[in-house]
Amino acid sequence: MLKIDNLKEALDDFSDKIVADAKANLISSGKVDTGNLKDTLKNLGAKVSRNSIEIGIKMMPYGAFVDKGVRGVGGVRKTTSAFKRTNNKGKLWKQKGKGSPYSFKEGVKPSVKHFIEWSNKRGLSPYAVREAVYHQGIAPNHFLSNAVESNMKSLSEVITDAFALDVKSTVNFLIKSNFNTK
Repeated sequence: MLKIDNLKEALDDFSDKIVADAKANLISSGKVDTGNLKDTLKNLGAKVSRNSIEIGIKMMPYGAFVDKGVRGVGGVRKTTSAFKRTNNKGKLWKQKGKGSPYSFKEGVKPSVKHFIEWSNKRGLSPYAVREAVYHQGIAPNHFLSNAVESNMKSLSEVITDAFALDVKSTVNFLIKSNFNTK
């Protein structure tokens, strides 16, 4: 049977690189607030089975929403912003999460508890922030998607080289065990 130690190690290194790049992307985006998402990004290792290769990466559940964004419900503004001098009452909310597979549902606003800490740090009302996020959505960050995409270019070479080493070591083992020439 073919041992795949080199392939498994190469895939583990490959997924470590993805996690490191994803963390770097989060930091360089300037959108790290508490650092919880960055700190929970972990490589769970590679699993190689007969018909597939699986790479596991763990992160906070909301990481998918940060990566892909969330579409807002849209609608018309009911009041004007106290922070803008222009009157935007009656105008449409700008959509930030266009093209996202995730969306807020009409009538189901996110809980204000998710916005309290962030809003307080910036001197904003958490209710106003929740309202803006609900209507506008969340712009995609692509921290993980970009890390995967940039590393995929080297994956075929990584797999080929590691698999060649595994085949070579298996052949050498078979030769030594079957044709032992003391």
